[in-house]
Amino acid sequence: MTRPPYPRSPGAGPASGALSLAERDARQMDEAGRLNRYLIGYGEAVEADWTARGLEAPDLPAMQRYRVERVRAEMRKADIAGMVLFDPLNVRYLTDSTNMQVWITHNAARYAFVATDGPVVLFEYSSFRHLSAHSVVIDEIRPATGPYFFHAGSRLPEVYRKWSAEIADLVDGHGGGNRRLALDHGAPAGIHALEGHNLEVVDAQPIIETARTVKSAEEIKAMRRSMTACLDALDDTRAALKPGMTELELWGAFWNAAVSRGSEWVETCLLAAGPRTNPWFQECSGYAIQAGDIVGFDTDLVGPYGYCADISRTWLCGDDQGDDEQRALYAIAQEQVQYNMDLLKPGLGFREFVEKARLLPEECLPRRYGVLVHGVGLCDEWPAIPYPQDFDKAGYDGVFEPGMVVCVESYTGRVGGREGVKLEEQVVITETGCDPISVPKPDEQLA
Repeated sequence: MTRPPYPRSPGAGPASGALSLAERDARQMDEAGRLNRYLIGYGEAVEADWTARGLEAPDLPAMQRYRVERVRAEMRKADIAGMVLFDPLNVRYLTDSTNMQVWITHNAARYAFVATDGPVVLFEYSSFRHLSAHSVVIDEIRPATGPYFFHAGSRLPEVYRKWSAEIADLVDGHGGGNRRLALDHGAPAGIHALEGHNLEVVDAQPIIETARTVKSAEEIKAMRRSMTACLDALDDTRAALKPGMTELELWGAFWNAAVSRGSEWVETCLLAAGPRTNPWFQECSGYAIQAGDIVGFDTDLVGPYGYCADISRTWLCGDDQGDDEQRALYAIAQEQVQYNMDLLKPGLGFREFVEKARLLPEECLPRRYGVLVHGVGLCDEWPAIPYPQDFDKAGYDGVFEPGMVVCVESYTGRVGGREGVKLEEQVVITETGCDPISVPKPDEQLA
């Protein structure tokens, strides 16, 4: 195995003593950038396996540029001068840069500004610019002001004044007189501080989530690699399933297998067995899985490249075949998912899809899943398409477009029944229909 050309310690060279502290710091930051996780990749074994399967590597610079262009196109439609993003998934979509993603979800320590006509500025936690060495779309990295109480404490009003002044200065410099600014997350104090600079604050989430809807060819390559990591981890998890192990132990087997293939985190812990599968949405516990128990699992995996591999599988624990009820539930779920996948095509309206969709038997409808289909990208995304019973109160109009990636869902459990079956597949809408991103793998003991 060839060792990558990792840099030596910045203090190792004979000339290092002639450098100032600032120069040594800059040199080390540059060398740290070459050790960026996305430049190193996912390891020789994982990369070789993907290549052997014909899974092309995505062109990351092309993917990054496409996403910024998508964002700016929607910004122009919304007639805004710029946008401030705190949600780490929105920041990643814009910049392809990450830093402690889960921690950042509840600490406003990192954010980005993008001008409709102007720079992309990343405000980084402690200004650690080496974390973005792989990104070609960030024009400037500044230290984040950090408008959150954990960081600012009693000085939070002062921090909001500084933060809002920094953002207003960017709008002044690049907005061309437009005072409309989009913001995805923000406390009332932050919004008021921005308004104090005569900025009109609007909601950024519809703008950026619409941008995220249609994936490029490079994004689809990344999603196929992410899904392969998930499917392989599922195979390992299925092989590990044994009577007597707990749900938590089984979920841990999945997590270990997924992380070793480059995955980043799991959004939920939706793994349940036996009577805990009906109704759905029990997260995994210390319940000891018994022979003959159904095991349902919704992956919700944020895999390689940050793309979500969101599929569901149901297995039978033990060596016997499923009983008549288990196999009947499995067949209903299989048929629903396949039928509804076959309906998908560009130009199909959401309402029309719902009117044509395969539904559930009456005794299963009260336990129905929240949606028939939902979008997916870096996470579960717009649209969310509910059952016809829920469409008037929760549905909305829209059309499937080529490049949209969606998940087709089924949860099948009877009222009064012991167990339920959860299945889900992920597909990309094409010019003529849809292509699978996940590969259905029916459980031999239930199908």
